[in-house]
Amino acid sequence: MEIKDRILHHAQNLFMRNGIKSVSMDDIAADMAMSKKTLYKWFENKDQIVLGMMTHHLDSTQRECTSLIEAAGSAIDELFRMMEWMKQQFTNIHPSIFYDLQKFHAEAWKLWMVHKHEFILSQIIDNLRRGIAEGLYRSDLDVEVLARLRLAEIELLFDATLYPPQRFGAERVSVALVEHFMLGVATIKGHKLINQYRHVTEEE
Repeated sequence: MEIKDRILHHAQNLFMRNGIKSVSMDDIAADMAMSKKTLYKWFENKDQIVLGMMTHHLDSTQRECTSLIEAAGSAIDELFRMMEWMKQQFTNIHPSIFYDLQKFHAEAWKLWMVHKHEFILSQIIDNLRRGIAEGLYRSDLDVEVLARLRLAEIELLFDATLYPPQRFGAERVSVALVEHFMLGVATIKGHKLINQYRHVTEEE
């Protein structure tokens, strides 16, 4: 791994664990057992590191999500695979990440917004249309409205006023929201398949 990539990797781990605002250039250098002088040779400031980290992270995320979707056997299988992937992503993520990005790192925040409104939104729309075509989602769904509802739920995970992190872990909230969304759009056929994945038997 090249030194620039190593710096971004270490910085990302620190940001995810502690939040972006609380991590300094000193912290990154110390974590790598590197002098600050060497660190500043590669990045002029923390903002450059955040932008580089975000670029790398979103590129990786898009590749992983695309592979996951291509491997899924159905729209519902896709959502369960995505839910497992999200659990892994949110296990060690600091709840202030989105707030820190928006408030202190405008360019990195712009990258996230483009990723959200282009890549994530298109994947949600494709999943809804796939589910309708497979008979697993209701044919009368307003896809454009519901896709944006699901998109909004992603950031709700990190709304500390709605889900205080000391009471609500991101993984718990994520699973609850995805399952609620799936059950809301599913046909009877889709509902039965969801219950198979959840290992739930319901009385009819």
